[in-house]
Amino acid sequence: MTKPLENRLALVTGASRGIGAHTALALAGAGAHVILTARTEGGLSEVEEKIHQAGGTATIAPLDLMNGEHIDQLAQHIANRWGKLDILVLNAGQLGPLSPLSHIPPKDWEKVIGVNLTAPYRLIRGFDALLRQSDKGRVIGISSGAATDPRAYWGPYAASKAGLEALLDSYAEEVANITNVRVAVVNPGGTRTAMRKSAFPSEDPESLKGPDVVAQALLNLLVEDFETKRRLSLPKKV
Repeated sequence: MTKPLENRLALVTGASRGIGAHTALALAGAGAHVILTARTEGGLSEVEEKIHQAGGTATIAPLDLMNGEHIDQLAQHIANRWGKLDILVLNAGQLGPLSPLSHIPPKDWEKVIGVNLTAPYRLIRGFDALLRQSDKGRVIGISSGAATDPRAYWGPYAASKAGLEALLDSYAEEVANITNVRVAVVNPGGTRTAMRKSAFPSEDPESLKGPDVVAQALLNLLVEDFETKRRLSLPKKV
């Protein structure tokens, strides 16, 4: 039986755990070959093994998103091997310190902005040509409610996610009328992840939906397809 994403090539950042890992599993289960990126090779190998055990295919690509040259090198490698990219999921994120802005060290600010905003720019810059080679290039960025509803002590994270949404909307407008590339922004809402636990340590994790629910929503979005600049917000509980 034909799978909905058969013969599609997907790249998922932050794929070693949480939403990224479950998204990679879901895309592979739907037939895509998934390139898994994150800093931790061990975590990526575990996800790759799960994909293979389920009958899917994947390739791991350990990557530090703070290194723009390595992103460019990965793009060149994918260009040489596959010649296109069908799906780019910008999932990797950095929460950073929850603290008054005046107390945040510049190095912490730079890391949050680097992972959450600069890296997506470098990924789009590096993979734009490959997305254009697809007959159905799709980009999905994982954002947060903090992008549109900033709160005290969340300055770097909120600013980076607001910037990410603006970045993706700008890219969507640039390519909308001249390519088949379409862009969506997803706010996963409260989800049972390590980042959520760091942000809300006293919260009962069982009161939250699992990352598999978000992954299924992303898969549905890709299979059903969407108009560019699509926004999808998921509830805290499902």
